[in-house]
Amino acid sequence: MKNLFAVIIILFLSIFVFSQPPAIPSGDTTGEQNKSVSESLVNVVRKPATVPKFSASPVIDGKLDDEIWKSAVVLKDLIQTGPGDNITASKPTEVYLGYDEKNLYIAFKCWDEKDKIRATVAQRDSVFGEDNVRFWLDTYDDKRRAYVFGVNPLGIQQDGLYTEGQGADFNVDILFESKGVIEDWGWSVEIKIPFKSLRYVAGKGKFWGFNAARNIDRLNDEFDSWVPLPRNVPGFLNQFGKITGLDEIKAERTLEIIPTLTVKETGKRVSQNKFSNPPIEPDFGFTAKYSITPNVTLDAAYNPDFADTEADAPVVEANQRFPIFFSEKRPFFLEGIDIFNTRIQAVYTRRIENPDVAVKLSGKIGKNTFGILAAQDDPLSNPLQKKALAGIVRFKRDFGEESNIGFLATHYSYPQKHNTVGGFDYRWKINKHSEFRGQILGSNSRNYFYNPNIDDSEYKTGNAITYDYNYFNIQGNFTLGFGGRGATSKYRADLGFTQRTNTNQIYTFLEYNSKPKPKSFIIQRFINTSFGIRNDFSGRLQNYGSDFNFNATLKGNTQAGFGGYLNKEILVEDEFGPKRNSKEKPNQVGAFFGQPTREAFQGGMFGFIYKRFNKRIEASINLNYDINAFDYDFGSGRKFPRVSPGYLLNQNNPALSWQIDPGTGKQFGMEAEVEFKPTDTLNLSLSYNKSRLTRDDTGLVAYDSNIFSVRSTYQFSRFVSLKARLDYNTLSSRVFGQYTFAWTPSPGKALYVGYNDNWNYKGYAYGQNQPGFLQLNRTFFIKMSYLFRKSL
Repeated sequence: MKNLFAVIIILFLSIFVFSQPPAIPSGDTTGEQNKSVSESLVNVVRKPATVPKFSASPVIDGKLDDEIWKSAVVLKDLIQTGPGDNITASKPTEVYLGYDEKNLYIAFKCWDEKDKIRATVAQRDSVFGEDNVRFWLDTYDDKRRAYVFGVNPLGIQQDGLYTEGQGADFNVDILFESKGVIEDWGWSVEIKIPFKSLRYVAGKGKFWGFNAARNIDRLNDEFDSWVPLPRNVPGFLNQFGKITGLDEIKAERTLEIIPTLTVKETGKRVSQNKFSNPPIEPDFGFTAKYSITPNVTLDAAYNPDFADTEADAPVVEANQRFPIFFSEKRPFFLEGIDIFNTRIQAVYTRRIENPDVAVKLSGKIGKNTFGILAAQDDPLSNPLQKKALAGIVRFKRDFGEESNIGFLATHYSYPQKHNTVGGFDYRWKINKHSEFRGQILGSNSRNYFYNPNIDDSEYKTGNAITYDYNYFNIQGNFTLGFGGRGATSKYRADLGFTQRTNTNQIYTFLEYNSKPKPKSFIIQRFINTSFGIRNDFSGRLQNYGSDFNFNATLKGNTQAGFGGYLNKEILVEDEFGPKRNSKEKPNQVGAFFGQPTREAFQGGMFGFIYKRFNKRIEASINLNYDINAFDYDFGSGRKFPRVSPGYLLNQNNPALSWQIDPGTGKQFGMEAEVEFKPTDTLNLSLSYNKSRLTRDDTGLVAYDSNIFSVRSTYQFSRFVSLKARLDYNTLSSRVFGQYTFAWTPSPGKALYVGYNDNWNYKGYAYGQNQPGFLQLNRTFFIKMSYLFRKSL
């Protein structure tokens, strides 16, 4: 413990050592000049911009040569907020705004050297890694949620929703039009957004929060903003400027219907020498959206289009004690998901596996945000189970400038089982520099609960709570905070994602951000350190420890960092299985071979570096090395069976071989990726993920996982692409391939033609080790959807 606290003290002191700025040589006034410019621009106040109504619609071709653009309001003098700290932008940019009854028009003129502009025919939502412009529309002016739109010099789009405290979600696609052109003087884009694509409040005297920005990739990823963004002010949307004048929008009730047809044929190997080819499977469904008002929307779906055109990326699954999170990709659930997201992930819509029908009502009226979702689910994970009913209710009330209080409830039920979760959450903006957030939920479940005292599951009612809270305060370059989270043993959220129960954790943290120096080799430094302790609800210690990170933004589009940690981890057998000699069963054998608890002081170090060399090549590598990392003795298939002393001793004794014998070892991990764009239309990437753990007691390898991935995308045009992906996992000896032709002219309109296959390569299958490749299954599919949109 003394050594641990000594390390923490050293880490805190290192913050002050690393943060001292280098001395400026005599006669060099660059530092003072940047300071002066920063002070003059960080206090710039942007007056609300009045958006004029256009008498004619401009042609969206990217050129800004229509006469009507001369009547637009023009925003100039963008401020460099990164890497510089609110200083003069390197290149001039102008933003033009206008509107008519049905559309909002925005255009950008970006001066630059033509041969240095970085732009490719990228996929949608993949343009923020090159030159681009972007803007945010806080259509309720509540500083809590905003649409974000981005366009590169060729007009390729990126869009999504930015939620304060959660960040940006680019899974949401919004229907709008954009074009871009590159000229001798630079580049320009024109954008048209139908108001019926937005949820909003408008009219005389109404304001929208607004900001516009430009990203110059080659200049250390320079970010130029219309409004200054002080670094010592927490939050993003609260720093926006405002636009007004949108008085004559013609509100429309819009009906959207997207029918979807998927046709697929799936073949599967049923024996070493036999491959089954069942008949073609057609699948029809549709989704519908009705805009009751500009700020309230009703969504409905029948057999909705939940067929993924892209599978989840492979991950290291060996030695995983807790469940692995995979993000939602299905369009119906992604729409408006920000309403249901809270600090505790009580809503994880992938739990609704195979809904037959679903309906959702969501919107915002005044200071009240609400969302209601209901679905009938036909779980794929349990085909013998009867259909389940799922429901979610969310309500949130704004108060003050940036605070709110909310209510969330979920329910998932099927015959003889049910789960209900409900509770409150809050965000309290105490002052300009500090904030307190939290959530508490209770759950009531009728289900089977495992009891380690009898080594069996009991059908019973379980009541439980879970909580999460966090406080932080930003003063200058420093951020100080603390928080906690936990859940009692019987907490369940059948519509949520929970990694661990019967645990309490408290933590504290300190962060330091240095003042950026755009002309230095080290542009900015970030240092943070934290300490936490965790115990269960009976008071048993589970772990405690501290960590530190040092990250730096370097010249030449480079980022690098390193860090380390020290902690103590304690494992108890009744968290893994039966408890030995319990009161209910005095002679019961415990889950662990040997001692009923395992303790280890652990330490590790990690580092990374990322470099974008030019428009064509970027690369990254992450390394970690851990001492006394636990092997939980789960085994990792035939290639890496269990190697603990207990298993090696009892592997031929069925009465005892089931016991696990967790032990420490040395763990090495690496993730590396190279992305190469040989042309503006072709993108290639190669990634490698390695994780290896060797036990200390036996000296044997517990597992060695290697995942190789190759991806390529060829864009025939903005809307037509060919994608290929190949993944090889050495642990499972599986090779997975996916090849897709796609035509996606706009959200809702799409055609996919694809082929997926899964091969065994020199692995065990059908009672023998395969000498080479053996195809296990494959799927051909065609998926079509079309958006019908009508204003009523």
